[in-house]
Amino acid sequence: MENQDYNKAEKAVDNTENSLRNAATDAKWKISDLADKARDYINEKRNNDEEASQEDWFDRVKANASETWEDIKDGANDAWEKTKDAAEDVKAEWNKKTN
Repeated sequence: MENQDYNKAEKAVDNTENSLRNAATDAKWKISDLADKARDYINEKRNNDEEASQEDWFDRVKANASETWEDIKDGANDAWEKTKDAAEDVKAEWNKKTN
């Protein structure tokens, strides 16, 4: 196998890594933001003369985590497909050269 084939496969792996990092970085609520979001939630409830509850707060966090997971899963799936395609291309090139 030629060096360019290895480089192509390595680039596909790098692209996968970058896609996953971007998906995680783009998560809607980062852990460091949760305290601020909790304060905003409590203030929102107070301003609307409603009672803030831990259960309601957890429901909001859970819904956001679910959306975040979907974003990460989409990024991971895209990365998987790109890497798989590049690996198949490299394999096809290898088969052509060895047959």
